[in-house]
Amino acid sequence: MTLLLGCDFSSSPTRQKPIVLALGESQAGRVQLSKLEHVTSLDAFGQWLAQPHSWLGVFDLPFGLPRELVEHLQWPPTWPELIRHYAALSRDDIRSTFAAFCNARPVGGKFAHRAADKPAGSSPSMKWVNPPVAFMLHAGVPRLLDSGAHLPGLHEGDTSRVALEGYPGLLAREVLGNRSYKSDDKAKQTPERLIARKDLITALELGQTRLKLRLKLTHAQRDLLVGDVKGDSLDAVLCLMQAAWALNQHAHGAALYGLPPGTDPLEGWIITA
Repeated sequence: MTLLLGCDFSSSPTRQKPIVLALGESQAGRVQLSKLEHVTSLDAFGQWLAQPHSWLGVFDLPFGLPRELVEHLQWPPTWPELIRHYAALSRDDIRSTFAAFCNARPVGGKFAHRAADKPAGSSPSMKWVNPPVAFMLHAGVPRLLDSGAHLPGLHEGDTSRVALEGYPGLLAREVLGNRSYKSDDKAKQTPERLIARKDLITALELGQTRLKLRLKLTHAQRDLLVGDVKGDSLDAVLCLMQAAWALNQHAHGAALYGLPPGTDPLEGWIITA
């Protein structure tokens, strides 16, 4: 049975704010959470990816940059070469380059967007603050490339290890609308967010999303997800659900695991968007 992986990523992981991996498996429409793993450094994340496991994973970080931005900067126009170029830059280089691009554009159109951003409701992948997804791409995607994983629509690799871009907020919003379920700010870790986490988990357990999958948890796992005020473990589980959906799409003949035909081979796409 295929090992499924949902990853809540951090560009600067620590013991207090680790990368969270939700591992599990799917059968007959049920997604069983096996365990949660915490990864506290980028080197350890690279080492985990390089292990000789077979898996299908959904990762909460952007896999590509907007084509408009890449063409404007005259960066490499093919994905692997673009990622190598991007990886060679420092975070200061990225910040200053992207800030200069934004400063030259009119109010309301500062950022360039990927085609997937609007249907997913995601931040532009060139954004370097709140959230710093540009740095997440910089920290995570070169390690996925180095691991030899297969990134459908972007890079042909080892098809026993498949990596897809996900966005947990897309699935959470389907259930909760605009209700927030998490915060890193202690003052915002309110009873309302606790109730939202309970409602979200219940909906996943009952299969009340368009993914048509039911999450299977132990009582201890459910308590852990409810009690995770920062939402990192729950976000990893949301990505795990998206990974199970992608596996189902592949099992039914979808060549790109549910990514739309015609996905831009430079920008990539967010699974289920």
